[in-house]
Amino acid sequence: MSDDFDLLETNSNEKTGKVDVNWGKAVDTMKSKLAQEDDPQSRQKILNATLDDVVHMAEKDRTTLLDAIKDLTDYQDEVGIIFEKFSSLNADEQRVIDDAQKALDRARIELEDARNKPDTWWNNLWGRKSKIKQEEQEFKEAEKVRAGADNKAKAMFQERIESADVQTLLAELSYKSQAAVSRLKNREVEIKEVEDKLQIAIVEATKNHTRALEKKKEVEAKLDDNYALLKQARQELDEIVDKQSADYAQSVGKVTTLEQKIEELEGLKNAYTTLAASKDSFVHKHNLTIKVLTSLRSNLQTHRAKLKSDTEERLKYYDGYVVALKARTDQEFAAILEHLGVKTDEHIGETLASMHTASAKARQEMMDNIPVHEKVMQGVYSSYAEALQEIRTKDADIQKNFAERYGIDMKEIFEDYYKADATKPSGNDDAGKPAAAPKPETNSDDLLS
Repeated sequence: MSDDFDLLETNSNEKTGKVDVNWGKAVDTMKSKLAQEDDPQSRQKILNATLDDVVHMAEKDRTTLLDAIKDLTDYQDEVGIIFEKFSSLNADEQRVIDDAQKALDRARIELEDARNKPDTWWNNLWGRKSKIKQEEQEFKEAEKVRAGADNKAKAMFQERIESADVQTLLAELSYKSQAAVSRLKNREVEIKEVEDKLQIAIVEATKNHTRALEKKKEVEAKLDDNYALLKQARQELDEIVDKQSADYAQSVGKVTTLEQKIEELEGLKNAYTTLAASKDSFVHKHNLTIKVLTSLRSNLQTHRAKLKSDTEERLKYYDGYVVALKARTDQEFAAILEHLGVKTDEHIGETLASMHTASAKARQEMMDNIPVHEKVMQGVYSSYAEALQEIRTKDADIQKNFAERYGIDMKEIFEDYYKADATKPSGNDDAGKPAAAPKPETNSDDLLS
């Protein structure tokens, strides 16, 4: 660090990197999928297992593996893992990517050759510029094809594993585990590099913290000197009797200059104090970050070592499982042939027995449905009586309300209404309709006009 270095200067050469990885969603999705595989009745299934049960369990193994491979493939996209580096592609799928990459490389070389051709009138006469334009267009097209090659290969891969057997799916899972080991190793190296940078940053921050404190002391010393000068200048100003003299004006200017200087020094003092505190804070922050990263790196090492070792053992374990599946299939085939006749007889017997019980139940249901109509009608009459009672109660409330509000006794009106013969003609064309209320007379005192 040079002597004239000022900690308050701004470093414009700093670079910032953007990290955009949707880890949360991807991890939650994988945890959810794994949680669905918990089965508290697994012991009972083993105890009561039959050949048919094993068939279903083996198919569930295949389905679970298939779903897991699909989820892992989607997970790769979410966390930014390159598909072709994390999946075992067959020749056709790999060829899609390789051909697109070769075409892109070839287009890049041809474009560079066209651009590197000397820019002379003779070459331009023979189509140099048009050739460059053509190669640029072909290069853009090659870039588009290469960009879509991964997705095309991925679609072919997903279509292939849809009908893949357990052996193929187990091989894919093993391949992904081996690829993950390499990825974990690269992540450990990346973390270690960041740790080393943070160690350097701690040393630098500590130096800057010390430098800021030294600067602060220098400023404080200058402040003490200027405060002493200001005190003396103010005293001299007070001793001048003639406030209109040139000496008084000169003395005022001296006081103002000292006050301005002191204000600047106070600002520097505050700046270096804040800077020292900031550097001290970052020393602690960097220390904490290093501890966290070291812990994560240690955990990654543990996972990597276990995953690498377990993957090697699983390859043998999976081989045994595949052979067991084949033996299970042979045994299942023999058992099917052995029990085919018995099972057929059992199924026919079940069908005949079901016919008999179904017929008996139908007869019982027919007998049980006889009183249904009576029960329904009883409910109708009960609802009718209940509704009528509610209407009479409401009428009584209306009568009481009219009597209290308008002094009109509605009892007789309602009683006449209930006694009236609804079938008796009224002697006019509006029989059966309530009489219209007389129109009120309109005058200038009508409040509604």
